[in-house]
Amino acid sequence: MRVVEPKPTRYGFLLLPRYSMIAVSSAVEVLRMANQLGRETYYEWPTYTMDGNSVLASNGLEIAPGNKLEDANHLDVLFVCSGMRVQEQWSDQISRQLHKHKSRGTILGGLCTGTYILARAGLLNGYRSTIHWENIASLREMSPEMVVTEDLFEIDRDRYTSAGGTASLDMMLKVVKRQHGNQLAVSISEQFMCDRMRGRYDKQRIPLKLLVGTNQPKLSEAVALMEANLEELLALDDLSSLVGISRRQLERLFKKYLDCVPRRYYLDLRLKKARQLLLQTDKSIAEVAIACGFVSAPHFSKSYRDRYNVSPRDERQLRRDKLS
Repeated sequence: MRVVEPKPTRYGFLLLPRYSMIAVSSAVEVLRMANQLGRETYYEWPTYTMDGNSVLASNGLEIAPGNKLEDANHLDVLFVCSGMRVQEQWSDQISRQLHKHKSRGTILGGLCTGTYILARAGLLNGYRSTIHWENIASLREMSPEMVVTEDLFEIDRDRYTSAGGTASLDMMLKVVKRQHGNQLAVSISEQFMCDRMRGRYDKQRIPLKLLVGTNQPKLSEAVALMEANLEELLALDDLSSLVGISRRQLERLFKKYLDCVPRRYYLDLRLKKARQLLLQTDKSIAEVAIACGFVSAPHFSKSYRDRYNVSPRDERQLRRDKLS
């Protein structure tokens, strides 16, 4: 009896002028390495442009496309790959082609600012999506009905979006893990010397000046003091005194520009540092707690579980299991 070999999953990449090379190559390299380590052709990754001609990436390099998008057939996933000045890349022709692929049941995705193209085509309504931090505010303003997150990537049903840069690698590792198991995904991560696979609780590091504007030096100074004092904590009264404003004024600034109280923001900074120490060092849980300003390991464990829905001990064990 003849054994029918499974067909490889086909990921198409639509390259728009000034696309982000690192976002595209990070995604493609995961697929390539999956084939290499799995010793099977799990994936194919044809590239396209709108007219079939090469376009320059934002770094001046180019990938020769296989064909023009209108000739693309039998794609399981189609990623729109963009980068700088994405607004100039929009066209009704792109929208028509994307809607044609949607009607075929193709999963649609955006790398870096490719999310903008999908959103403008009306293909992200009702979906969670993300985009590079420089474009979050403008995308939210353009499409207030969308759920635009600050996550590294979003996989919501048949829409895949990533913030660009190496976030594409993290997203594709997640895809490989779903399709071919955790061990293959971990092996790919090790090949690329990634210390860990980032996931749903990892956010883009958005510069504070983008969140609060350059006209809020007192708030920026307060956050900088928090970041510099994660082990020996500053009392809120001391913090406001060092910044030179009243405690009430400081609380108002945090609420207005960061949508939280200072105590909550300070706690999140400490827990983020704690998570890095748990996953990247061999410090004991008690040592991590002390390094992040917690009065005891039980207090730390409760705060950590409240934030990440997993205990520090279980988080570390899950990490070790993935690498074993």
